[in-house]
Amino acid sequence: MTAELVRGQNHPLPGTRLEIRVSAGKPVVAGATLGDERGRIHGVAWVAHPGSPTLPGLEVSQQAAADHRLAVDLDAVPDTAHRVSVLLALPVGIGGPVSFSALAAPFVAVTGLDGTGIASYTITDLGAESAVVALELYRRQGAWKVRAVGQGYAGGLAEMLTDQGLPGAAELAGTIDEAVAQGLARSVAAPPPRPADDTRVRTAPQGRTVPQGGQGVPSGGQVAPPGGQAPSQGGQLNPPGGQPGHTGRADQDQGGAASTSPSPAPLQQPGGVPTGGPVDYTHPRRRTTAAPPAAPPTPPPPGQAAQPVAGDATGWSMDERLYNQVWGMFEDLARTTAAYRSAVDFADSRREQEIDKALSDPRGRIGGAGDAARDAARAKHADLVGQARATLDRDLAQLAAEADVVEPALPPAFAAWSSPVWHAYRAPMEIPMALRLGDLHLPERIDLRIPMLVRLPLERGLWIDSGKALTNTFTDSAELRRLAVDAAVTHTARLLAAYPAGEFTVHVIDAAGSGAGAFAPLVTSGVLAGPPAAGAEGVSAVLAGLTQRVDLVQMAIRGGAADALPPDLDTAEQLLIVNDFPHGFDDRAVTQLRYLADEGPAVGVHLMMVADREDAAEYGPLLDPLWRALLRLTPVPDDHLADPWVGHTWTYEPPPIPAGSRILERILDQVATARRNGGR
Repeated sequence: MTAELVRGQNHPLPGTRLEIRVSAGKPVVAGATLGDERGRIHGVAWVAHPGSPTLPGLEVSQQAAADHRLAVDLDAVPDTAHRVSVLLALPVGIGGPVSFSALAAPFVAVTGLDGTGIASYTITDLGAESAVVALELYRRQGAWKVRAVGQGYAGGLAEMLTDQGLPGAAELAGTIDEAVAQGLARSVAAPPPRPADDTRVRTAPQGRTVPQGGQGVPSGGQVAPPGGQAPSQGGQLNPPGGQPGHTGRADQDQGGAASTSPSPAPLQQPGGVPTGGPVDYTHPRRRTTAAPPAAPPTPPPPGQAAQPVAGDATGWSMDERLYNQVWGMFEDLARTTAAYRSAVDFADSRREQEIDKALSDPRGRIGGAGDAARDAARAKHADLVGQARATLDRDLAQLAAEADVVEPALPPAFAAWSSPVWHAYRAPMEIPMALRLGDLHLPERIDLRIPMLVRLPLERGLWIDSGKALTNTFTDSAELRRLAVDAAVTHTARLLAAYPAGEFTVHVIDAAGSGAGAFAPLVTSGVLAGPPAAGAEGVSAVLAGLTQRVDLVQMAIRGGAADALPPDLDTAEQLLIVNDFPHGFDDRAVTQLRYLADEGPAVGVHLMMVADREDAAEYGPLLDPLWRALLRLTPVPDDHLADPWVGHTWTYEPPPIPAGSRILERILDQVATARRNGGR
């Protein structure tokens, strides 16, 4: 039975290999420190945090999340360490809560590797504190115990680490904040909150029709890397996870989303192994259309899954239903993959435990008893992994069938460039709700790709990374730079095609002229506001004009005088493409660029950077906020997008244009024609 601790209470630990689970309702940073007999930290090497997540015997999450799972092996902790303190802190500089008073009471549980509860502690009475020592594991007379601490610090991480005697605590706190900010900048955007009073019916991947309330939440998973853990029973859907559950959107693209109340979860063994019947991996927030009350859906024949239908999610329009369905597919894929990975981890752990147990008895080392025990453990492992893989394959097949139906039904803003829908393209009369920027997939099935949709208007600028620091690519630097500019042109064409004629204006800064060839389709079609700006004077002129526009619109909004804007002011959404940064930029231009990245999106001025971050290294940390403010995309497939729900690292693939196709030029010509003809 799990011991429910109160502040100051301790409890013996039955083993040394543990898991510490944290649920906070909002994204928090989780870390751990090693301390001597007096609880003093000897140096930064004794602190596990998102920037350095592993220590001997400790492993913590690599980014802020609402749920964490910390791995602890007390046998591997150095002999000089007598305490392991678990720390929680609110991330700095992402626009989230600044004190724990704005959060529900954080919950911390200590469990065995099989999920068996040992002790739990709900940290109450927190107010202005932004960091807290949740609990500590301490060594006493050769045995380990856990103590509920709940010591909060209004001064945040720096004050907490200083109190534990760490030299250079402020510097380490800054390093941790930087690592967390970089992790959130890689987060995959998620859909907006959905209604919480939906009592409609959804169809699980297996084809089972399941009644769903607005707050029913099956078990969730680990929410931050290193992860991919299984759903644990019970849960609360919160950003970027819950207790536990999924979000996707981090603080509307940086770590936060609406929360959903807890609800009982489907019964599972530790690690996500089903205890009876197939597991429903459909995400709890996924909605589908309501079944007629007088005529419930006809179940599929035995042994057959329900046939997927495009647009079966809720929404006021077909586009909104398709958007919600795509995000539901993303959530289902993340969920079922997390369960599979956790089941494999559970099988691995169980095999190791059984082999260790067999070898710990000297009698088992004589004769064939030890070999028989090892063979039996391996056979059980293979059986568990096989069951998990069969469940995964079943769910992936269902999702693949759904993708085959949904992809051809997507409108131009959501569709791939190879879709026939582009051949019937006409300039829209309204702005679509989202835009496709590429595809996402996981290694378990790389041919199952989920469209990566972002909401319009853009809430963050885009950074097309032309640097060499990409994984799994042998492309040389010059080719990467060329591909990056091509990707920028492709994304720009999509944005132009998504907006009604005349409601999206594009500016280009190409100070060195290195992208002249790639920008040719935009120039020749006449969709640019003017020729690409070259040289320092061109850079200064474009930045000054857009900065002035931001200032004027902000003043008009704050003063409630939107009708007082100058008559010659272009009120269309503005996009500035900056190629080959920082060439041609002085300190003043860099400051203006940062200003546009921070203030521009709120008043319709958006930034698209085509740059290698290393090229701007001479500015030092000055530009770090700029990079963090942008959504990083790559011109080649790269696994850099982190899912804050279960810790998956998704592989991003840019939207390819079919070989030999001239669809890009055709779309740009139609956009230019619609502008000349007043939208027709």
